[in-house]
Amino acid sequence: MLLKCVVYENGRRITEIPASDIHSYVCRPGCFVWVAMRDRDIALLEEMREQFDLHPLAVEDAQQGHQRPKLEEYGGSLFAVLHMIEIDAAGELSVGEVDIFAGPNYVLSVRSGVSKGFDDVRARCEAEPEQLSHGSCYVLYALMDAVVDRYFPVLDRLEDELEEIEKRIFIVNGEPRANIQALYGLKQRLMTMKHAVAPMLEAVAGLTGGRVPAMVAELREYFRDIADHLQRLNQIIESNRDTVASATSVNLSMIAMQENETMKRLTAYAALVAIPTLIAGIYGMNFTEMP
Repeated sequence: MLLKCVVYENGRRITEIPASDIHSYVCRPGCFVWVAMRDRDIALLEEMREQFDLHPLAVEDAQQGHQRPKLEEYGGSLFAVLHMIEIDAAGELSVGEVDIFAGPNYVLSVRSGVSKGFDDVRARCEAEPEQLSHGSCYVLYALMDAVVDRYFPVLDRLEDELEEIEKRIFIVNGEPRANIQALYGLKQRLMTMKHAVAPMLEAVAGLTGGRVPAMVAELREYFRDIADHLQRLNQIIESNRDTVASATSVNLSMIAMQENETMKRLTAYAALVAIPTLIAGIYGMNFTEMP
């Protein structure tokens, strides 16, 4: 589904156009076209491939979806795949995908399985004409930066959940087995975050090293900022995973301690009952002469 198709020139919005008119603007100096799509429309992606001369392998990845986060260079253009992570009404993580095609005179974003769009990103870019004058590479940066920034509230939510579980571990007469289940579920969600962040960190690092694609060379420091955010996210995820492992170990120790306490009580009860049982056993026998 086509959401918006807007032409920009020298950092300023010119007009919104139908998809059929894209070819009339992509050849104009100082112009680029920013197209936003929702869900995977194979026919529309084929039309975009013809309008922007997209690489067929990149288009195939966007049509099929379920790709690993990555950043690939095709000639003078870039193709990025990012995972969007949102928290649904049930508190579970919902993973969507954003595919971004960026060339010297165009940006095409395709989001699938994501409820929140990028209207705020477009408004931010249009409010910064000096930055937007860098062209499509700045839009690529803004989109990637928005996706990465949206990871932080999700990770904060998982950290709050971890803190609540840690508090429940030492509650007297608590439910340690329920804590184990909660910790395991939290571990799975942290792995989901890890699978989104770690590959993207590796990909973005390639835009800040010695050799970078020509179209992003002027904004290398901006992509370095994204890499810093991803590095911080990755460290937080690893720290939380270590905490989950420690909390699981402590919780298992608490279960063992509870079982030991139970065995001690049973042993004590058995010792108290042993003497009366012995006496009753003796006097319950059939003696000729009772002692």
